[in-house]
Amino acid sequence: MEKILTPIHKAESRQSAVMRRLMVLGLLPLLMIVLCIVLGMIEPKFLRSANLINVLRNASFLMLIASGQMMVLIIGGFDLSIGAVVALTSVTTALSMNALIAIFPDSYLLVISLGVLAGLGAGAAVGLLNGFVVALMKVSPFMVTLGTLSIASGLALYMTQGVPVYGMPDLFTRDFGRMRIFNLPVVIYLTAAMLILIWWMMNHTKFGKYMYAIGSNEHAARVSGVKVTFYIVATYTACSMVAALTGILLTARVGSGEAGLGATLMMESIAAAVIGGVSLRGGVGRVEMVALGALFLALVTNAMNLLRVDSKLQTIVIGVVIILAVGIETYQSKRVKR
Repeated sequence: MEKILTPIHKAESRQSAVMRRLMVLGLLPLLMIVLCIVLGMIEPKFLRSANLINVLRNASFLMLIASGQMMVLIIGGFDLSIGAVVALTSVTTALSMNALIAIFPDSYLLVISLGVLAGLGAGAAVGLLNGFVVALMKVSPFMVTLGTLSIASGLALYMTQGVPVYGMPDLFTRDFGRMRIFNLPVVIYLTAAMLILIWWMMNHTKFGKYMYAIGSNEHAARVSGVKVTFYIVATYTACSMVAALTGILLTARVGSGEAGLGATLMMESIAAAVIGGVSLRGGVGRVEMVALGALFLALVTNAMNLLRVDSKLQTIVIGVVIILAVGIETYQSKRVKR
């Protein structure tokens, strides 16, 4: 019986491997190419350099925050608070700069540096809270991050009373937020640098390898001597820090601190991660594919804007994309198990 079944199992395994490579490596780039061709034919404005640069800029913010979400998903977690962290960071950064510029009116670099540190600190605090409660108290990541989402968004609204915060140095909003290098916004270069750093960390450091190990089998990782609690806390903190960086860059871009900034980024970050092949069960994910997933979503959103699709319908379309992505990911996981 074993001699008959073994070749069959090997054939099925090879077929599953081919399917995974096709879905992860081939399908997403192919969909993006087809989408670009169709859009170029329907709407000539799509292929203009100004529009393509706009797509890359918008995708850059999503790539950043989705890469942070990816890290949490890889360890088998979940972070619903990531969009609220963007808002809290934006408000904290803007209020800090607003207060500091009155104390140090001529020290713009000092004001900007301290304001950025305050924003990153707010993000790190939320990440530490998420990580400690999940790792030490063994509470569901969904419930923990749902609670911190409410806390962070509530704090952002309370500190601003829902009114945008202005008064930041022009060096931060006008010069940095709208800076271009070789006609490309500076956020594109910063995002590329961060993605390379995260790729290196995930593939060539002990931290990255332990993240995959925890997501694949937390008990086995713990028995093997991995400090699981430390790495879970560190991962949630890193995720919130990346979200905080996204909030700072968005604040510089829009020129104000806003409590509603990044409201849709939580949903979009999960969608980009899943479209990029990150498993909701943990242990699987690659940052370069997550970046492609974010770019795909940015292309879809840009297409709907160019075609003048109602904003309410756009939300429905993004929801359908998320359901399809999760369905495909679940189907792949079942095939791998079989």
